[in-house]
Amino acid sequence: MSKPALTAAQAPGAKSRFDDYVVVHIQQTPRNHGSTFFLPWHRYYIWHYENALRTECGYKGYQPYWNWDRYAKDPANSPLFDGSEGSMGGNGAKVAHQGIPIPGAPRPYNMIPPADGGGCVTTGPFKNMTVNLGPLAPTLQITRNPRSDGLGANPRCLRRDVNKNAAAVTTANYTYDLITANKDVYWFQTVMEGQFPQGKWGVHAGGHYTVSGDPAGDFYVSPGDPVFWLHHAMIDRVWWIWQLQDLEKRLTQVSMTRTMNNMPPSANGTLDDLSGLGVLAADVKVRELMSTMGGLGGKFCYIYE
Repeated sequence: MSKPALTAAQAPGAKSRFDDYVVVHIQQTPRNHGSTFFLPWHRYYIWHYENALRTECGYKGYQPYWNWDRYAKDPANSPLFDGSEGSMGGNGAKVAHQGIPIPGAPRPYNMIPPADGGGCVTTGPFKNMTVNLGPLAPTLQITRNPRSDGLGANPRCLRRDVNKNAAAVTTANYTYDLITANKDVYWFQTVMEGQFPQGKWGVHAGGHYTVSGDPAGDFYVSPGDPVFWLHHAMIDRVWWIWQLQDLEKRLTQVSMTRTMNNMPPSANGTLDDLSGLGVLAADVKVRELMSTMGGLGGKFCYIYE
């Protein structure tokens, strides 16, 4: 987080290499969610981040994933969020707020009740972390960014409201059903990302809203909370497990269109469409991102435990 940003010219709020990844996510959210690119793009994204940790920061380990079910009953007091030295930082200080609004969901699923946080994180490794970018889609009352695209300087504390109500949809039964009940990638991804009009949050939103706060609860700026990377490693792991059930078909299976929820209307995505990371990495074909074992010209070479 101390290395200077590559994106400062286009994003004055970006102060570090960590912020570069937030900038790219902000800029590419409308293309890489609710579209063909959601799963392969995020695979590329988290792989590139892990590689940067190793090559630029001297990190010797691997990108951990957050096994949602293990801590779903009481996430705030779990080793992940208990504020200990080995955690990902604690919950936020208790601040009264309305809860987490879920646009498009019917009552009572349109609001996740507030938990015991909502304020600044005051314990653990990230207690003094500064969030620089956003907000764009906040779930708390946050000072607005000076730029409409969220890329201006807006320094503030890291806030969380670790929420077991959201974690309730990330238990093992949901993940098991997601993997076993959906035989094509359209339904696998649709159920994973959430069916909000039916009041189904999905494990993707469920994980984000378990952390909630700012920026974790912001659809665009969520990579600004370091827990994002553990959550999306688990998203990638679940996709990988789903692919393993029928590798011959599922390594070449894509669906949906090239725009989020097909707005504006666009053509169906294909394996030959390009997917990239802006200033971070070159565009590659989607087919290069489909396998963790040999994808990206052999640069992808990993499995999950």
